[in-house]
Amino acid sequence: SVSKQMKEMEKSGVLKGALSAEQQMALISVCTDLKAAVEGATFIQECTPENLELKKKIFSQLDLIVGDNVILSSSTSCLLPSKLFTGLKRVKQCIVSHPVNPPYFVPLVEIVPHPETDPSTTERTYALMKKIGQSPVKLNREIEGFVLNRLQYAVISEAWRLVDEGVISPTDLDLVMSDGLGMRYAFIGPLETMHLNAEGVSNYCERYAEGMRLVLNTFGPVPEFSGETVQKVNQALSEKIPVVPKALDARRKWRDECLTGLAKLKTQMKSD
Repeated sequence: SVSKQMKEMEKSGVLKGALSAEQQMALISVCTDLKAAVEGATFIQECTPENLELKKKIFSQLDLIVGDNVILSSSTSCLLPSKLFTGLKRVKQCIVSHPVNPPYFVPLVEIVPHPETDPSTTERTYALMKKIGQSPVKLNREIEGFVLNRLQYAVISEAWRLVDEGVISPTDLDLVMSDGLGMRYAFIGPLETMHLNAEGVSNYCERYAEGMRLVLNTFGPVPEFSGETVQKVNQALSEKIPVVPKALDARRKWRDECLTGLAKLKTQMKSD
């Protein structure tokens, strides 16, 4: 439950905000009437399952209830703002604010406007996310998968091809990321990596562009993610983490503990 999680966070010193867990819990209430739930709100974050019809239904109801200064925001991870908000009379006040799981320890929020979203909606959303300690990024326009999933799918795609072609085992593939690239990416992005791995980005491109293009041209087509490779990857991962709720939950808990530690370290490094 939320209460239990907050108490655990308080105990381990990672609870966000100036209020205690108990004080924060007192500010959370459950309501089954949409109009009553959003009364007095200035920012509304929709967090329903990834179902276009359900989300559209909620936004069309909110569209009729809210006033001019309320921001209507969706947590969707892949539904385009133009699919969600087109046709609403409050479309200027609508935006996607996509958090990353688990959002308490992974601070990124992708802010994606509808083509008709008012710039002030974007700015206010960005400012709010900053204020509550998240790391917002602004997309200048909508694109399939936004940015996080486009990068994630590019990595998954090549990982899959390498395993599929028998170049490397699934377990070793994951190690390349967790004990290699991922160590770096926890603190700097791919563009800064280029900058630091040479005498700046221009120099990196002079040195490595040809080699990069040679490698990139050998990439195969988009995988089907089916057949023998699914079984091969599933078997390797299931040996490490059996596909039963108890084992999966224990590993997720471990993952969240790792992320907690990393979040603490990053906060500490920023303040040093």
